[in-house]
Amino acid sequence: MNRTLRIGLTLLSLFLLQNIDIGQCQQTRTKAEIVSAFTGRSPKEWGVRVTGVRTRLKTDQKVLALTFDACGGIRGTGYDARLIEYLKNQNLPATLFISGRWIRANGAIFNELVSHPLFEIENHGLNHKPCSVNGRSAHGIKGTGSVAELVDEIEGNAIKIEELTGRRPRYYRPGTSYCDEIGVEVARALGYEVVSFSLPGDGGATYSKDQVKNALLRAPASSIILMHMNHPEGETAEGLMAAIPELRKRGFRFARLLEYDLR
Repeated sequence: MNRTLRIGLTLLSLFLLQNIDIGQCQQTRTKAEIVSAFTGRSPKEWGVRVTGVRTRLKTDQKVLALTFDACGGIRGTGYDARLIEYLKNQNLPATLFISGRWIRANGAIFNELVSHPLFEIENHGLNHKPCSVNGRSAHGIKGTGSVAELVDEIEGNAIKIEELTGRRPRYYRPGTSYCDEIGVEVARALGYEVVSFSLPGDGGATYSKDQVKNALLRAPASSIILMHMNHPEGETAEGLMAAIPELRKRGFRFARLLEYDLR
């Protein structure tokens, strides 16, 4: 697709979103229809594993999915180059959940990540907000305050990613991974699966090297492991490097999310 056509399609997508007419190949409901369908419903669940959220690969094989969040914001726009280089050198596939805030701060790096076949780029929200229909907060971050705001949080970043990669994201992980069950239904109405995790691999980039290693070595088959690629000051890379050789000795292999159905 040439540059002029891509820009034209992107502007059209932004126009449709702004005018309450978001579109996706498998999804024909407009923003107005989604807002009408879900506004007024009161969520009963709040957390990282609410109804409808995917947390594991649908397989009995010894496979692990390494996923890395890039959150953005004042304390989250860094880039752990050592971590990414290790993944490349070890031929380790990974799924990268990237927010619009991080993309804005790291445009050139984002383009490099997109160009590498090991990495699957997925949606971490336009502004890294928890997935809420009533403004509920998690870890001190206020969630989206309405169905309309949630639609913009999800779809706004999807449009950005598609513009830059030529591929529509398939999965959405909310900022902080927190969501309510109504928000999960909204994401599905937009055409996305909400993905959380089965194992926290680095405790929000706060774990020591040994804590990261021990967490990874406890991972059962089919786990979706959550770590972070936006905190180079942390010890995520060191812990991962210590764990991978042992995991391989145990017969584990690694996959991107798109290679399996999720449960």
